[in-house]
Amino acid sequence: MAEKPKKTIRRAKPKRKLSSTEKIFGEAVMSHGYTGVPNIMVRAQARLGLNPTQFNILVQLLSYYMEPNRPPYPPKRHLLKRTGISESTLKKHIKELEDAGFIEREQQYTAAGDFGSNIYHMKGLIRKLKKLVPDFDKEREERDESRQKTETPNARRNLTRPNA
Repeated sequence: MAEKPKKTIRRAKPKRKLSSTEKIFGEAVMSHGYTGVPNIMVRAQARLGLNPTQFNILVQLLSYYMEPNRPPYPPKRHLLKRTGISESTLKKHIKELEDAGFIEREQQYTAAGDFGSNIYHMKGLIRKLKKLVPDFDKEREERDESRQKTETPNARRNLTRPNA
């Protein structure tokens, strides 16, 4: 007598919780990906000396930076289309970013020996952001201390009284 095939019971996958970003923007928007931009970079834009166009170019480059060992190499036409700036403006700001040590360009060549897309090494940007960490750590500590003082009952009064 032939064995009957066993019925497979399909269980519904438990629905995972939405990330806070998915809750804000919705799953449909987030299904197209996101770009990791450190808050230190956003909050220190002026301190870093980045004008809005330079900041935008860096964010655009970061959107192509998916693997630590594979720096971004977007075609210039993509950067032009995304930013809506002229080629001369893009070249000017990329040169300024390079001169300021945020990026380093490396020219690629096609198999035919023609110029390919630049590779944009972001080590300078990363180094500059890491240098700011102590300042932001101190700022966070001060904010946390201030919050603790206001959230703890009688905290201010206890600070002014000598230990009993």
